[in-house]
Amino acid sequence: MVVDPRFRGPQASGNGGYTCGLVAAFVGDPAEVTLRLPPPLGRPLRVDAEDGRVDVYDGDALVAEARRVQLELETPGPVGFAAAAEAAAHYPGFERHAFPTCFVCGPERPAGDGLRIFASPVQGTDVVAAPWVPAPDLASADGAVRPEFVWAALDCPGAFAVGFSERGEILLGRLAVQVERLPRPGERCVVVGWRLGEEGRKLYAGTALFSDQGERYAVGRATWIEPR
Repeated sequence: MVVDPRFRGPQASGNGGYTCGLVAAFVGDPAEVTLRLPPPLGRPLRVDAEDGRVDVYDGDALVAEARRVQLELETPGPVGFAAAAEAAAHYPGFERHAFPTCFVCGPERPAGDGLRIFASPVQGTDVVAAPWVPAPDLASADGAVRPEFVWAALDCPGAFAVGFSERGEILLGRLAVQVERLPRPGERCVVVGWRLGEEGRKLYAGTALFSDQGERYAVGRATWIEPR
């Protein structure tokens, strides 16, 4: 398994959601992936699979582990595409961003390169949201967006739901995702994120991907870590 440098989060390591999606493909859906180290870029990582569990190594160092899970998470109602676009226009990451070249949420990534998912608070609600129209190069041979990009889309909105812009640098520790339907390139989608609480340095968030018509396509539950 190789994490291409295009799909970075921090400058020198893989985007957490994208990497988790690559690892999850080895165990099937729904899955939970735990990141033990920042995913290295551009070099082969060893994948060991045994008894329904997958471990990913960089040499002898454990980078990630995955297992099948049952993900039961109630989601808030969908946010309309126009309301999500209005929220994204006020993206706090335009003013301050710890990882401005992140593949998912980095404002310095041009359209067609990064996903440019700018999740921001929706007025009158307790959620953040952003519009997303998947690009053609994110699709597999069957014409649907590849699952690892859905995992990626469900990553960063959770960070902004738990206050990434105010807290500064927080890192994805664990992500569980259930994909119910894959979007198609060019389809108008909305990603929503919301808080699920916190415990010490651990911050919990839910995220969901909806169609423009409000159909839920995927749901995720994340654990974010504040570094010491």
